[in-house]
Amino acid sequence: MTTTSERLAFFLEDNFQEFLQTWRSQVVISEGDKYKEEVMNNGIRMYGLVKRAINGGLSEEDIKMLAKKVALERVEADVNISEFVYNVNMGRSEIIKWVGTSGIGMEEMHTHLEEINRVFDRFSYYAVKFYSEKKDQQLKEKEVYIDHTHKERLTILGQMSSSFVHEFRNPLTSIIGFTKLLKGDYPELPYLDVMSHELDQLNYRISQFLHVSRKEIIESKKEKFLVFSLLSELIEFVYPSLVDGDVQVKSHLDSQVYIKGNKEELRQVFLNLIMNSIDALQQVKSDRKITITCTFENEEIHVKVANNGPEISEETMEAIFEPFYTTKELGTGIGLYICRKLVEKHEGSILCTSSPEETAFTITIPAAEEEPVQGMLL
Repeated sequence: MTTTSERLAFFLEDNFQEFLQTWRSQVVISEGDKYKEEVMNNGIRMYGLVKRAINGGLSEEDIKMLAKKVALERVEADVNISEFVYNVNMGRSEIIKWVGTSGIGMEEMHTHLEEINRVFDRFSYYAVKFYSEKKDQQLKEKEVYIDHTHKERLTILGQMSSSFVHEFRNPLTSIIGFTKLLKGDYPELPYLDVMSHELDQLNYRISQFLHVSRKEIIESKKEKFLVFSLLSELIEFVYPSLVDGDVQVKSHLDSQVYIKGNKEELRQVFLNLIMNSIDALQQVKSDRKITITCTFENEEIHVKVANNGPEISEETMEAIFEPFYTTKELGTGIGLYICRKLVEKHEGSILCTSSPEETAFTITIPAAEEEPVQGMLL
C-alpha cells in the first residue's frame, strides 16, 4: 500500500512544472540582480528539499547548505533583502496551496504540513543568520577606515537597520490590512487571531529598529493617561504569548495614577520588559511567574516588572542597557537601550536588580496630576 508520504511526493513531482510556472510569475527579482537565474534555480532546489523532507530523507545540514549559498548570493547581489523574504514566503504559500489540492485528507496531511513549514522556517532562519554574519563581516572591514568611536558605530548600524526595516514596513502593513479584512469577512476562520498577534509583535520589533536608527528621538505629542489602563491593555495583548510560554501574571496596579507623556512610547517600554520576562522564564522548568506593580510615591510613579527567572550576572548588568548588547541567540540588543532612552525622554529612570529569587526592572517617572478614580486590584 502506498503511504501518505509517497502519495504526496508523487503529487509534488507530477505538478512540479505547474508550481514552478506559478511561482515564477509571482517572484520579485531586481533588474540589477547578478544572480537572476540562480533565484529560479534556488527555488527548484528548495522544492527538492521539501520533497525530501516529506520522504524523511532531509538533514539539517542540507537546509544549511542551501541557506548559506542563497545568503552569500543575496549579499553579493546587494539588493533588497525583502525580495528574498517575499519570494521564500511566496514559495511556501504556493506549495501549501498545491498540497491542499492533492486529495489527501487533512488528518493525514497535518504532519506533512508541519514538516513543510518547519523546512521553510529553518531555511529562512539560517539564510538570514548567514546573511547577517556576512554583512557584519563587511561592516567590520569598513570600520578600519572610520573612527572607532561608539557614536559612529551606532550611526552606521542605525542606518543599516533603518534601511532594512523600512523595506519590511510596506509589505507588513499590507499583510496586517488584509488580515483585518479576512477577520471581517471570515470571523470564524481559525488562526487569524494568532496571525494578527504575531504581526503586531513583528510590527513592534520594526518600530524598535526605527527608533534606534534615528540620531535623536523626535519630540512627539504628549497626553495624559492612566497607567492602570495602559498596563491592563498590555497584559491582555500579550495573553497569547503568556499562554504559549506557560507564564502566570500577577499585577497590582494603582488606578489613580496618571502620566503625561507619549502613550505609544511608554507602551513600547512596558511591552519590551514584559516580553523580555517571558523569554527569560523559558529557562525555568515550571512555576513561571511575572509580577507587575504600579505605585505612587513622592509625586513619582514606580512601575516594576519582575520575574522569577535566572539571575543576571554582574557583568551583564553593567552592559544591559548598552546598544547592540544581547545574551539572546536571535536578539538585536536594542530593546533595553530604547527603553532607557524613552524613559529618560520622559524625565525618568530605569533600574535593573537581580538575585537568584527575582529579576526586576523598575521604572520611575514623574506623575501627572491625579484624578479621583477608585483604586482597584487587577
